[in-house]
Amino acid sequence: MNRRELFKQFIGVSGIALASPLIAACQKIQTLSNTKTQIALVKTNDRVKGISQAIDLLRFPDFKKKDLFIKPNFNSSDETPGSTHLDTLKTLISKLSEMGSGNLTIGDRSGMGNTNDVFENKKIFALAKDSGVKTIVFDELGKDDWDFINFEGSHWKQGFYIPKLLKNAGAVIQTCCLKTHRYGGHFTLSLKNSVGIAAKRVPENNYNFMSELHGSPNQRTMIAEINTAYKPDLIVLDGIDAFTTGGPDSGKQVNSSVILAGTDRIAIDAVGVAILRYFGTTDEVSAGKIFDQAQIARAVELNLGIGSPNQIEFLTADTESAKYAKEIQSVLNS
Repeated sequence: MNRRELFKQFIGVSGIALASPLIAACQKIQTLSNTKTQIALVKTNDRVKGISQAIDLLRFPDFKKKDLFIKPNFNSSDETPGSTHLDTLKTLISKLSEMGSGNLTIGDRSGMGNTNDVFENKKIFALAKDSGVKTIVFDELGKDDWDFINFEGSHWKQGFYIPKLLKNAGAVIQTCCLKTHRYGGHFTLSLKNSVGIAAKRVPENNYNFMSELHGSPNQRTMIAEINTAYKPDLIVLDGIDAFTTGGPDSGKQVNSSVILAGTDRIAIDAVGVAILRYFGTTDEVSAGKIFDQAQIARAVELNLGIGSPNQIEFLTADTESAKYAKEIQSVLNS
């Protein structure tokens, strides 16, 4: 039965007064399914030019006078794509300042190693001092600095905690890498990067939330659920180099020569998985349709972004980038 026939039947049974809610519901479903999100794709090996161009392609509104929080990928201090490249952060800081931002804060929690040591090894404290940027090591936050998150249907046994500063920021900028994840995540892109905002422990609570995550058969589903706690205003994926196997710290590395930017985590991750498949990747990441991958499928269920590959619109500025985008779109649709 199509929508028109359903409407006629509904009128016949229930009367004209009840038709409006049905029409509204049908229109809402159609609107959601037709919603497009734009992903800027720049084929390049130059992070500085690539990141700036990708953000420009989005025709992004400025962040005038807004205090911004930047979430990098500092799970470890391993060389990119094991962690965020220093040039990526430098470029973001410069570009956001150029866009009229207020104060900038960089924060994260490492999973492989001590966060403070990772920041030191990555020269983040020095960068912050030189750039006038604030840094936050999430492990050092007090018990009143965390928000408790739980909701019906969550696979987290005791819920989880995220820093309150994310809700207080004028906008959240996320920058992630392009790689697989050998410890159960399968891939670690923008959705998985959000694990770094979730507490391992909170003061006066000995429960190890990360042990629960990494020991759970629902790990990929739980990763998506962390993302309900906040919404990034800009995501930049540095895919100049990628791990197509292994990860998150080391693995088979390829020169994937791409910078992505957008606002939709599902779209960014779907394109990222398509690029990994394009270069040849693990059986887990290669299996099935991209939108059936557990992280992405759960994120779709939670309405965190788009629900299908045909809702992705690529923005490019040159012939090589347009050709690359067309090839990746083909992988997305397969």
